[in-house]
Amino acid sequence: MAAELVTVNKVVKMNYTLTDASGTLLDSSQDEPMEYLQGHQNIIPGLENALEGLKAGDKKQVTVQPEQGYGVHNPELIFGLPIEQFGGEVPQAGMVVQLQSEEGVMMATIVKQEGQEVILDANHPLAGQVLNFDVEIVGIREASAEELSHGHPHGPHGHHH
Repeated sequence: MAAELVTVNKVVKMNYTLTDASGTLLDSSQDEPMEYLQGHQNIIPGLENALEGLKAGDKKQVTVQPEQGYGVHNPELIFGLPIEQFGGEVPQAGMVVQLQSEEGVMMATIVKQEGQEVILDANHPLAGQVLNFDVEIVGIREASAEELSHGHPHGPHGHHH
């Protein structure tokens, strides 16, 4: 029997370590493998594309440029809001807030307070960064019909959102 390969509609279980260009650890599965559904944009495109065709047991180092990761840093996503919109609270730099926009809900990080204005950045925290992944594929399986219809894996205990 041929080994299962990472292909569209397969549930892939992997361990990973993510570092930035300077080698700083950003994230890790810490030996609790992450599952995703290949071909369904569950993970960033640059990583998903690089894993296509691997088999269980394969290890790969992948460098993802911003355009295939969380995007380039967009200066138009840095903006100010009147401090009154924060309900009298003095927002702390680094806090992440949820905002309602015309496009729906967006997350933004508070950069600083300037007088009566709060400066926010709605870029993804990893936007503009080159990302380095060390990946080990630990399992590959067929996705269930329900997983395919939902576009993501459900894990060992069924459906969780």
